[in-house]
Parts: sequence; C-alpha cells; structure tokens
Amino acid sequence: MRVLAAMSGGVDSAVAAARAVDAGHDVTGVHLALSRTPGTLRTGARGCCTIEDSRDAWRAAEKLGIPYYVWDFSERFQADVVDDFVAEYAAGRTPNPCMRCNEKIKFAALLEKALALGFDAVCTGHYAKVVTGADGHKELHRAADWAKDQSYVLGVLTAEQLEHALFPLAETPSKAQVRAEAEQRGLSVAKKPDSHDICFIPDGDTRGWLADHMELEPGQIVDTEGHELGEHRGAQAYTVGQRRGLHIGRPAPDGKPRFVLEIRPRTNEVVVGPEALLAIDVMEGIRPSWAGLPPREVQALRADGRSEEFAVTVQVRAHGDPAPASAWLTRESGEPRLHVRLDESQRGVAPGQTMVLYQGTRVLGQATIDAAYADRAAVPAR
Repeated sequence: MRVLAAMSGGVDSAVAAARAVDAGHDVTGVHLALSRTPGTLRTGARGCCTIEDSRDAWRAAEKLGIPYYVWDFSERFQADVVDDFVAEYAAGRTPNPCMRCNEKIKFAALLEKALALGFDAVCTGHYAKVVTGADGHKELHRAADWAKDQSYVLGVLTAEQLEHALFPLAETPSKAQVRAEAEQRGLSVAKKPDSHDICFIPDGDTRGWLADHMELEPGQIVDTEGHELGEHRGAQAYTVGQRRGLHIGRPAPDGKPRFVLEIRPRTNEVVVGPEALLAIDVMEGIRPSWAGLPPREVQALRADGRSEEFAVTVQVRAHGDPAPASAWLTRESGEPRLHVRLDESQRGVAPGQTMVLYQGTRVLGQATIDAAYADRAAVPAR
C-alpha cells in the first residue's frame, strides 16, 4: 500500500513508520505543524509538536530513507481542538482535546488529504489494533499491551476511518521493546521521553491558560442548598471532582473535605459538597459514534425510539479501569442519545468527558457525556 506515516517526533511513531517500511509498503512521513508559533524546545516530557519534535521526525525519516514533509494544520487545529476546548470549558464541561485531535485532525483532516493524494492508509504510533471481524467488517480492539493501550482515545474513529488506519505497534508486548527496537535501528529518539499533558498547554497550568484565553469572572462557591461558602476566580477553571484550590476556609459541618459537584456557567457558581455526592450510576451521552458496525441492538430502534439494552464495559478516562454496565440508545427530536447504567457507582465523572464502550477487547463506540447522576433505584441486582 501507499502509506502516509504521521510522525510526531516521538519513538512510537518512528518505529511504527519503520515497521510499515519493513512490511513492504511505500511509506511517506509527514509531521503535522499544529501551531504557527511552536516552541523551540520541549520541557522534558511536557507538550509536543515543537520545532524540536519536527526535527526529530525528520531525522527518523532520513534514517528510514523515506520522503518527509511538514504539513501546516494549524488553522484546523485551532478551530477544531483549541477553540472547542475553550468553548467546552465556557459551557461548564471538561473536554478531552486528545479525542478531538484524533477525531478532527489525525483521522479526518489528515486522512482526507491522504486519500485525495492517492494514499491507501494513514499509519500512526498508537497502541491499538484493527482486525477484520467474522462478518468482514473492520473492528477496533485494545492493544496487546494493556498498560500502553490507547484504544480509548481512538474510540471516535468511524468504520470508514478504520478501513484506512494502520497501527503497526498493535501486537507489541511492551514500550520497552519499542525503545529497544528503536535503538537497534539507530533512531535518535530511542530514549526520548514520552510526551504528556495537553500539547498546547506544555506547562500543565490549565487554569492559567484558560485565564489568558477566556474571561474568567469571580463568583460564588455554594453548597447543595445554595448557601454561599466563598468566592471563586472563574467557574470555568474548575472541574467536577476537584478538591484542591477551593480556598473556602470554613470547614464542612462534618469536618470532611469538600469536592466540586457541579459547574453552573449561567449563574457563575461552583457547587461543592461531600465526596459521597460525586457517586453516579447513570450517564447520558450526545453525538454517539460507532467504531465499525454498530451493535445489533441499536441498528433497529423500537416503536418508542429506544433500543434494547446490551451489556458493555465503559471507560471514562484514558487510563481508567473499564466498568461493567448496560447501554441503550434513544432518539429525542431525531438526535441520538446514548445511555449507560453502571453496575457499580463511579465518582468524579464530569460532563464533557468521553465515555467509550467496549465488549471484551473490542471498542464499540463513544459519546460525549452530557449528564451524569445517581439513580440507585435504576441499577438492577446482578
């Protein structure tokens, strides 16, 4: 195949490109410039997409003997990832920019351009697996190394995108093996630290970054009964489950810590309360999508617009544990809405997060959490 290898400048994407070459594909490397003013150097493992990263990607491409280009996707990244990040926080939600980047940039804008140029597939260094099911349709599965598995952030991929996705690291048993292979191949990124944190907030100070990109107005911190407990510096800079940085001063009646329970952007209030109130049993998600053929239950809704329930495990964080649950789909005013009822309560789930559904190792699909609440009476005995 003609393969376009997305090369971030890290060890995973470099080894993935090398394996694509070894497999006999006609490989071209491309680095995505996601900022018009990228930083020159990274700070340890913080951030990515710097000038240093583009040079590391170029060195890897040179070593592999493949063509290499830098494509400017900064405008798309600004609109689809950065602006979306700000808008979600302004609405009182907690977004996942890595999900949006995979959805809108790496497997939408990049794949669209790759196909237009005659490439057959886009290759990345993600730890995930694409397999062909018994019915002949492509499926997304967890990687062999569950500790490095990145199928969660790829849960936004569609059936068509999976047809053109190549993940050469799928069966690799450990990251240590990838680094050892990079060293054997003479790739200079073999010992380069993994990047973490949000790439456009390399110092990790999300609150400070938001203060520079949106208007944060002081408001009231209140309890669940509406009693004023203190003042915040901007409701959008808080997230559900947060404990530190509340600066209330006055202790709770029971002497236990308070946690953020809700963000109310319309009234500019932050609601706090005991940790027990963070427990939720039901999640409702908007904009659901399916990673391959949708589950049989949602392909034909009942007369009341509701699907039959189906058993899943659900994951709400990139490195979270999958939790057993039941799921079903409804259509309200024509818009699909995904419902999940957990077998056991979870804490700290915030609107704006992504819930990804699994059956075994297979990724079924995902939705953006719009509501999460306690509903113990609705949880069946099992």
